[in-house]
Amino acid sequence: MNSYIDHCDKIRLRADADRIIRAGIRAVLPGPVVEREIERMISEGAFSGGRIILAAIGKAAWTMADAAVRALGRVDAGIVITKYGHSQGDIPGVECYEAGHPEPDENGFRASRRAVEMVSGLTENDTVLLLISGGGSALFEIPLIPYDDIRQVTHHLLMSGADITEINTVRKRLSAVKGGKFAEACAPAHVYNIILSDVLGDPVDMIASGPGWPDSTTGEEAISVFERYGITLSDKARDLILETNREHKKLNNVTASIIGNVEQLCAAVIDECEALGYETTMLTDRMTCEASKAGELLGITARAHAGGGKKKAFVCGGETIVHVTGSGLGGRNQETALAAAPLISGLDNVAVFSVGSDGTDGPTDAAGGFVDGSSMDQLCALKLDPLKVLEDNDSYHALEAIGGLIRTGPTGTNVNDVAVALVNTID
Repeated sequence: MNSYIDHCDKIRLRADADRIIRAGIRAVLPGPVVEREIERMISEGAFSGGRIILAAIGKAAWTMADAAVRALGRVDAGIVITKYGHSQGDIPGVECYEAGHPEPDENGFRASRRAVEMVSGLTENDTVLLLISGGGSALFEIPLIPYDDIRQVTHHLLMSGADITEINTVRKRLSAVKGGKFAEACAPAHVYNIILSDVLGDPVDMIASGPGWPDSTTGEEAISVFERYGITLSDKARDLILETNREHKKLNNVTASIIGNVEQLCAAVIDECEALGYETTMLTDRMTCEASKAGELLGITARAHAGGGKKKAFVCGGETIVHVTGSGLGGRNQETALAAAPLISGLDNVAVFSVGSDGTDGPTDAAGGFVDGSSMDQLCALKLDPLKVLEDNDSYHALEAIGGLIRTGPTGTNVNDVAVALVNTID
């Protein structure tokens, strides 16, 4: 009888997790917010004359562009550049491209050149609507160094454990469109940035590497990133970084609005946890540590409250990092979940899950991972040691083997990640 109850508890925890994930993602879908923002702008006199050019970049680009065209009624030209599998069909007046992420590819370079062509020769009466979401740094790129070099630099940065601000500090200085350069190409037309933020603190010049906003970084800061992580930089790239010192350069033709971020995601997750009867604690919405450390924190926290007789939830939002040393397959959310498994082992009323709001975690088809008190036993039965799996960065295959992957498909949004520890009551 007890084993049956335990099984039911585990099913209930997974069902609660799925419901919480759906509610969180639903709350940060950008379509309705983009429409409201454009309606507000129109009421204040925007788009009142001249041509309207739309450029949407990032994992949520298609969703944002579709909503924008509905709100505007028309565009004179438009382009979407999004990740493979994230486009959902035709949009009137808009060319849709899919390209590589997290590392750039030829399709992205080609689409980015097309975007620059669209905004060439504009006048001060024209308007560029720049819709930005996470992933735009890889997707929107015209390198100032050879293509193979930019791919290599990007790969080493992503593997190093550098955070997104450090990575984008470098990317901006090796690109012909990042760090405000795209806005310069649009001048004298005005550029309206509407942004779905995937960078903690919402720094406009760091989200998608700030194509429509002035760069606040220096060449010396970019060089220090390479030195900090022991990454080799070619002489040509070093010279370019130092020559293109654009610190605090002003752009007079830009404005920006942030329409969504991780704070909104966490708030929606908390609301849903409470609706399900969990007494909920917000641990942080600025989680930036190693993914495995985040999982350990959630596991320890859950274990400490597992015998309290109350339904409790503990929520973390942010974007952890992974220093890749192995040759496996996975993502930061999958590593977060897997790292929690040993710490909640044997607890029938506890689960930990972590998901990326965009529906893709690392170079995988999963959004994240889920573990409960039985996950460790399942892994051991398959002769899988979580610590060794994490050392090889192969969380995907381990979680797949025990039914612990969370798959949502592309969600149409991207506002960082959320991780939750759930503690159910003990009957």
